[in-house]
Order: sequence, then structure tokens, then C-alpha cells
Amino acid sequence: MTDPVGALAPSLDDLELHARTAWEALPATFRRLADGILFRIEDWPDEEILAEMELEDPYELSGLYQGVDLTQASMADPTPQAPVIFLYRRAILDEWAARGDLPLAELVAHILVHEVGHHFGLSDEQMDALLAL
Repeated sequence: MTDPVGALAPSLDDLELHARTAWEALPATFRRLADGILFRIEDWPDEEILAEMELEDPYELSGLYQGVDLTQASMADPTPQAPVIFLYRRAILDEWAARGDLPLAELVAHILVHEVGHHFGLSDEQMDALLAL
């Protein structure tokens, strides 16, 4: 972390800017296939999401994809909800501070790409395997 002592923590708007920058850096073809994803930057996941994920500690969840992934999507669904990627600021900042060696923009980009991977139907294990190549 390179912020001077006493500096304000990055805001929700700061994280949104990093997420938008990371999104725009993705190849256009990739973005087209993921068109329609909404991004929400929040401080914390709500209690319902924590319960669904079987998590007690909100610091364990830095990002979340909610929606029907492309492998499950159906044209017959009359009212598909737009997929949403949530980025949780407090967990991201905690991870960023703990790591200390990664720029915040890179961490946000990593989490964003991970959540977009879920839109394409990839599991956490599949994404870990791809990142290990």
C-alpha cells in the first residue's frame, strides 16, 4: 500500500473508477459477450447474501456474481434479470492492506475478472486452474 499515513481510504467512487477502468481494458469481444452486466460497489454484503454464501465474516467476500450464467441462460425466460457483479469495498481494502504488494487497481481488476468469469459459467476451481497456466 503506497498511500501516505493518515490518507483517507479509497471511496466507493474510487473503487468504481478502478472497476470501470478494468472493464474497459478487457478485449471488446469479451465485453460484448458480457454486455448487460451491472456493477455495484458496496461497503458490505447484506445479511441475506452472507447467509446464502454460508459466511459469518463479511471480510471473506470481496466480490459476487448474481445472475444466470451464459451456460444456463435461456431465450425462453420471459423476464431475465440483468446479471450483477458486486464488489465489496471493505473486504477489498482489507485484502489490499494485508497484501501490501499489489496496487489497488490490480486487485480490483483481478476480482472483477474473476466475477465476470462466473458470468461465462466458470467455477472458482476452473478460474484458479486458468490463472495457474
